[in-house]
This record gives sequence, C-alpha cells and structure tokens, in this order.
Amino acid sequence: MTKNRRLNGVKFSLLVFLFIAISLLYLMYDYKAYNILIHLRLPRFLLTVLCGISLAGTGSVYQIMLNNPLAEPYILGISSGAALGSIIGGLTGFIVLMPLFGFLGALLTMILVWALANAGKYRDPNKLLFSGIITGMFISSLISLMLYWFQKDTALILQVLMGNTGHIFSYNEWIYFLVFFVLSLVFCFYLFCLSNQLNILTSGDEVAKSMGINVIKLRKKIFFVSSLLTGICVAYAGIIGFVGLIVPQLVRLVFGAEQKRVFIYSIIGGAVFLIFCDFLAMHLLPIELPVGIITSFLGCPLFIYILLFKKK
Repeated sequence: MTKNRRLNGVKFSLLVFLFIAISLLYLMYDYKAYNILIHLRLPRFLLTVLCGISLAGTGSVYQIMLNNPLAEPYILGISSGAALGSIIGGLTGFIVLMPLFGFLGALLTMILVWALANAGKYRDPNKLLFSGIITGMFISSLISLMLYWFQKDTALILQVLMGNTGHIFSYNEWIYFLVFFVLSLVFCFYLFCLSNQLNILTSGDEVAKSMGINVIKLRKKIFFVSSLLTGICVAYAGIIGFVGLIVPQLVRLVFGAEQKRVFIYSIIGGAVFLIFCDFLAMHLLPIELPVGIITSFLGCPLFIYILLFKKK
C-alpha cells in the first residue's frame, strides 16, 4: 500500500511538473512584448486551461454516470446546442455576445435533453444517452443547414465547429470570463465532491440505492453541472473533441479507477493535453490551425492505442 502511494505520488508530481513546464513554454515561447503576453497570450492560456480541466473532468464523470467508457462531454448534445447558440449570435451581428448566446443555447438544450430522457415512467441512463445523441444530431443538422444557407459566413461557423481558443477579449468580456472561470472551478470542485457516490454507482443502481443514494437525483445533479461546464467551454472556444474521451481513459490506465484520483488527474492531464495541442495549433505551421483539428489528429491514435492496450 505504501509503495503504491509513493508511486502515485511520483506520478502526480511528474504530471504537475509537466503542467508547469508546458505552461511556461506556452506563455514565453517567442516572447516579444509584455502587452502581447498580458492581453493576448494570458487570456488564451486561461481559456485553454478552463476547457482542458472542464472537458476532461466532465468526461471522467460521464463515463461512470452512464456506465459507458465512450461517454464524453459532447455525447449528450450540449455542445451542439452551445455551438448553435454561438453561431446564431454571430450571424445576427452580435459577435461580441457569442459566448452569451452559446451559453443560453447550452441551457436550452440541457432542458430539452433532460425532458426527453424523463418522458414516461421508465427511467434509465441509456435514455439520457440516447436523448442526448438524437438531440445533438438534430441540432447538427440545423447547423449544417445554416452552413449551406449562409455561405458568406462559412468562416465564422467553421471557427465554432472546429474549436478555437484564440478568442480576443474586450475589457468587459475579460471580466465576465474571469467570473465564468471561477464559477467553472466551483463546478469542478462540486463534481469532485460527488466522487464517493460515483464509486458506489459503479456497482450498479440497486447497490447504490441500498446504500441510501438517490440515483436519479445524483445523475440529475451531475448532468446539470457538467452541462453548464461544457456550455461555458463551447460558448467561448467552440467544439473541441477527444479531450473528455481520451484523457480520463489514459488516467484510468495509469492511475487506476478510483474516481477521486481519476478526477484530479484528469483535470490536470486535460489542461496539459489541451495546452500542448493549442501550442502546436499556433506554431506547427505558418498559419494558425483550429485546436480542434490538433486534438483530433492526436486523439484518434491515442484512442486506438487504448483499445489495443486494453485487449492485452
């Protein structure tokens, strides 16, 4: 037991060191001016960290809540709703308010998915999963229609769909973002506090109920809080895939399946992964790439590796 704790302590220290190192590289690489660092790079860094910890943390929670290793923050359709809201905000001329429109889109989608999942008497986590998938597909079809209809605004729509952390903040936006940043940290801490109940939930709904856990209420709490986190991320940065799917899977392979440990390591690992991907997006080619492209390029091989590794 002591040996395992020491080993986990070493792994945790290495992960924290990696986070510090990649953060310094991200902020200071090709340093040119103090104003650029403070007004451009630091806000982008904070947005990247926010998305990394939120998506990876909610991914680790969704995979337990839905008892599905393929579950991630975008599978319940919330990201599509937030993306649709952001796109509507941009197309109607309220570009500055796109994050607000995106957040409202996430809220409305969240209400719709939960209502569909709870229609009828029989409640099952699979209904929540299927409701999210169907809702997400329907909203994606609306976005495709808008992409075809508003061809002159293709760049704006693709920026949301491909993920981009290069959001330029005005002074007022910067203040609102900091509020959302702190609020997201509070949401993450709340999800962490539910870890013990989630560990019990892995034994099955009946076992959890026998130990005094209100399973439906627990899933409702997780769904709403995680949806708000995902909505904030998509509202500011668009759709960034694979972070919530890959990072928790890798963490479970390396650190085990205990949810408290998985959640803490996932949020740190998610931040590291997304900072690294965004660094590549900025500097890999002469032109800046959407970070969603980089996460997909790296996420697919990693996921294949996880599948092969688990077979062994």
